[in-house]
Amino acid sequence: MARKRKGRDISGWLVVDKPAGITSTAVVNKVRWALGANKAGHAGTLDPDATGVLAIALGEATKTVPYITDALKAYVFTVRLGQATNTDDAEGEVIAESDLRPTDTQIKEALTPFLGEIMQVPPKFSAVKIDGQRAYKLAREDADFEIAARPLWVEELVLVDRPDADHVVLEMTCGKGGYVRAIARDLGAALGCFGHVRELRRIWSGPFEAEDGISLEQVDALAKTPALDEYLMPLEAGLADLPELKCTPEGVVRLRNGNPGMVYPGDAEYGEEAWASFQGRPVAVGIYKSGELHPVRVFVTPSEG
Repeated sequence: MARKRKGRDISGWLVVDKPAGITSTAVVNKVRWALGANKAGHAGTLDPDATGVLAIALGEATKTVPYITDALKAYVFTVRLGQATNTDDAEGEVIAESDLRPTDTQIKEALTPFLGEIMQVPPKFSAVKIDGQRAYKLAREDADFEIAARPLWVEELVLVDRPDADHVVLEMTCGKGGYVRAIARDLGAALGCFGHVRELRRIWSGPFEAEDGISLEQVDALAKTPALDEYLMPLEAGLADLPELKCTPEGVVRLRNGNPGMVYPGDAEYGEEAWASFQGRPVAVGIYKSGELHPVRVFVTPSEG
């Protein structure tokens, strides 16, 4: 029999505006402690030096994490032109330099090939696994290895500022699995001047925005108090991109037992993924077919054990 996790049966989302200098895992652990939650996880890692949206799921909301991970995300980042580093960011060692500085027009033209479905090679200092080992571990050991390119959808990539000749500020909207550091590296290569990320901020992720996030200082200040609970967003916030269907009284019983259940007509099309609710509470996520939702994930509320 599985051991019951210690902590509160609390479910929902807490959006943290992550500061620089801390890992995503450390933020999750801090939030879990502050709320006394028995289960927590995040929907998309940010590098330690990156800031912005870190959406943390608690309890049953962890079942909705894939829907945020798969959603579009937006970043604002500064590229340092004229230098390449071994980590593709400012923390790394400079490994190549150039005096060439492209014009704004040249930069804008160079951004076009990065739009749409592209193939991207993740940085060697990344968590990608190579023969069972993390790439960053192999890189620290100066191992000789290659990382295969992988697809990335880039919805938008635009120049938003040029503070000086050495720096360019870009905004990118992309799908899951993208590395902003790789964009900076590859843009620098395309321009013939090298480049790396100087600053990086995730401004939104799916339905969650940085301006709505709570700071880590606030989490500390409100830890273990009911005031912190006021910042929680409901579980269904992670399902914002899916249509909602209302359960019939009979259907909710069947869905909670993991069986297909009847739902009232709604915006979902046949074969489409949707989520079902009953009396304002989320019940399950599944596939809509012929008046029934076929559950993929079923939510358990504390009162249901």
